Amino acid sequence: MLSILIPTHNYTCYKLVADLHQQGEALGVPYEIIVCEDGSRDSVSIIANHKIEELSNCRHIINKHNIGQAATRNLLVKNALYDWVLFIDCDAQVIHDDFLANYINNVGKGDVVVGGLQHPRYNDDPNRTLRFKYETEADKTRGAEFRNQNPYNKFTAFNCMVRRSMFLCILFDENCRQYGYEDALFGLELKRRGISILHIDNPLLHTGIDTNKAFLQKTETALNTLLLLGNRMQGGSALLNMYARFSRRRSAWLLRLNYSLFGGLMRRNLLSAHPSLTVFNFYKLCYYANLDQYLVR
Repeated sequence: MLSILIPTHNYTCYKLVADLHQQGEALGVPYEIIVCEDGSRDSVSIIANHKIEELSNCRHIINKHNIGQAATRNLLVKNALYDWVLFIDCDAQVIHDDFLANYINNVGKGDVVVGGLQHPRYNDDPNRTLRFKYETEADKTRGAEFRNQNPYNKFTAFNCMVRRSMFLCILFDENCRQYGYEDALFGLELKRRGISILHIDNPLLHTGIDTNKAFLQKTETALNTLLLLGNRMQGGSALLNMYARFSRRRSAWLLRLNYSLFGGLMRRNLLSAHPSLTVFNFYKLCYYANLDQYLVR
């Protein structure tokens, strides 16, 4: 019936698995949980996660080398036993006792069923304000009613159930080795093929609120990925749409100039205790423009 698949890298997710296992045992349907260490080097998390093997219907597998989240998810699906697979990120937390039951009740109502995510309401760490502000703003449009209006927009595999046979016909693009956009690209392929998506309110709590420095680095890595994906992401990125407008008006050089002159100042704001989301959005656009000038076409 249901294979629950969790990729992880240097992260302890035993508590997440134990909570899912408790709900799985009460379902009354066949299920399994598979956790895959993607080239983890943190011995503490590997040892902690290995206890997963002690839980019934649970497996803990290890990639000796880091192959990336896209390839790891594909590997997990190929190892799965059941017709439906549930992707969950390792930094999720179960917050509802009927989380798995809600998915079981929606089996077959769409080839893809997306449960959504939410974030902590409070943050008292000044070094984590950038991602906290970003996610708090994004949470305003993450309810199922809003997501169903544009079902393919900003698709995320953080918490979603997929028909296995359909997934194996598409797979995540394993060229996405670094952080960012592999799930958005998958969402665009679902749209192109007319595959149905149902969004439901069945969220997990995303606990991975990065430091300002780590989140900015992740953002820059994701923008590098976006640049390499090129036209494949057309229509799937608001930043690309905005950049295209500048390019059509032959004014992308203004973005590069802003990056050259004010990139350092913008970074200082974003790494501070009081970052601005306006600055963040403009920084991303300028950073992408600066990258684009070096792309060999």
